[in-house]
Amino acid sequence: MATQNVFVYCRNNGNIKSYPIGTSLIEIMQDQQLQPDYPYLAALVNNRTVSLDYCVYKSKNVEFVNYTSLFGKRVYVHSLVTVIGKAVDDIFEGAFLRVEHPISNGFFCRVVFADKHYITLQEISLLKSRVHEIIDTNLPFFSEERETNQAVESFRKRGKNDVAGLLESWAEPYTTYYRLGNMVEFCTSDLVPSTGYLSLFDILPYGDGILLRVPNMKCPEKLSEILPQPQIMDIFNEFDKWSDITNIRTISDINKMCAEKGKAGLLIKVFEALHEKKVSQIADQIKEREGVRLVLIAGPSSSGKTTLSKRLSIQMLAAGILPFAVSTDDYFVDREQTPIGEDGKPDFETIEAMDLKLFNKQLKQLMSGEEVLLSKYDFIKGKKVFTEKVKLPQNAVLVVEGIHALNPELTKEIDDALKFKVYVSALTTITLDNHNWISTADTRLLRRILRDSKYRGYSAQKTIAQWPSVRNGERKWIFPFASMADAVFNSALPFEFSALKNLVVPVLLQVPKNCDEYAESYRLLKFLRYISPIANEEIPSTSLLCEFMGGSSFNN
Repeated sequence: MATQNVFVYCRNNGNIKSYPIGTSLIEIMQDQQLQPDYPYLAALVNNRTVSLDYCVYKSKNVEFVNYTSLFGKRVYVHSLVTVIGKAVDDIFEGAFLRVEHPISNGFFCRVVFADKHYITLQEISLLKSRVHEIIDTNLPFFSEERETNQAVESFRKRGKNDVAGLLESWAEPYTTYYRLGNMVEFCTSDLVPSTGYLSLFDILPYGDGILLRVPNMKCPEKLSEILPQPQIMDIFNEFDKWSDITNIRTISDINKMCAEKGKAGLLIKVFEALHEKKVSQIADQIKEREGVRLVLIAGPSSSGKTTLSKRLSIQMLAAGILPFAVSTDDYFVDREQTPIGEDGKPDFETIEAMDLKLFNKQLKQLMSGEEVLLSKYDFIKGKKVFTEKVKLPQNAVLVVEGIHALNPELTKEIDDALKFKVYVSALTTITLDNHNWISTADTRLLRRILRDSKYRGYSAQKTIAQWPSVRNGERKWIFPFASMADAVFNSALPFEFSALKNLVVPVLLQVPKNCDEYAESYRLLKFLRYISPIANEEIPSTSLLCEFMGGSSFNN
């Protein structure tokens, strides 16, 4: 009987070739004689990430990815975390690894010991040595599949209640997990075929835990440079205290509360109150600093800048400060004067797209009590218009919100002593389980997908396609200035995935399977399957989430 063949289209080189049914991607990769700058770690098969161990049984489109791709980086980092988790199991009896959040171009982790002590320098050295041993041994990662209820029981027996709780929320009858030596691991990402693929990492002391350093995406032969972020770390530490009080650390903790009558409502009220308390504290800081005339609010896309500026203005009023909002969106240069980016298209993200001279002139006039004919931008015509005369009371404080608000160039003609700077971002502090973290960028991407669909008529495909450009703009124009902030506001809410789920899933499902953006859509949908939804009528109209979900009282 003749061997049945399937066709494989390799997107890396444009070749179409037939292979015997059941051929692995590693075999196909070797046969294609590809010569990448960096080793391939995984592949996109019909726009879904899979391991290189994957075997083809039907004709497929295949694109091999390395560390320079976000898909390849995720596979590398998740594989590395699995190795570190095994190393902890091997050398520290009764301890376990907890990956908490990305920070400083790496990942903050804790090794949780039975006696509650913090990891020592000697223990970090032992841990690194064991990780190197596992990598040098080139142990294979084996994927296995079992009925979900059996997998839950197996993880509970091993003391991994965090994984068991998560899988109980899983709506599928079967669960895939990994085995590395004698260790069993659940992972939301595919993994590399064996530990020998993990050539570069470092583990350093960081706060009361460790910092896992990973390669740089642009130059994977080098580790990413450590970016000091003490204020961001303070935010995460603050959440740890809340977690101790509320006993909420993982998605399964949220899911349990959603399942109990009345608990979800209580959860929402508590964290909305914490948000409001933080906004009030920022208003008090502004009050305490004498001479503040300009409050500047900046943050990356979908961090909630608009709602924060309005909630802060209310709290400033309550503190006896008269706020006056000025939008940077009204100070774009006329459209024909917009700088052209490297891609040959108008670059609306650059600070040079703003009329800085006019902006500074009008700010100074307002603060000096002059009557000003304010700029308003007509986005249809692409030009500034001047229609509203304003004269501020002597004690008024200007509130400016925008992506460039913390950039010194924006307000370079204003005395720094008159400024109070606020940085806002959605610093996701909840995790799926001890080894599967949630990217802060994913939180904002889900918000943006929902907002763009609801208010701008954009499809999820279009939003996902634009996201890399948005992220590049953030890295250039926002993140470098975050450390200049006088206050940091974390707009993330632990329950927000439960609130967003039923609204954003239908939008994501509309992404066609035959487009590049489907890979990201599929990944986000897979993540959301672990989330239990909550009734959105529990969420108050003043919530920052309503900026994306709709129904915000601040839009009135």
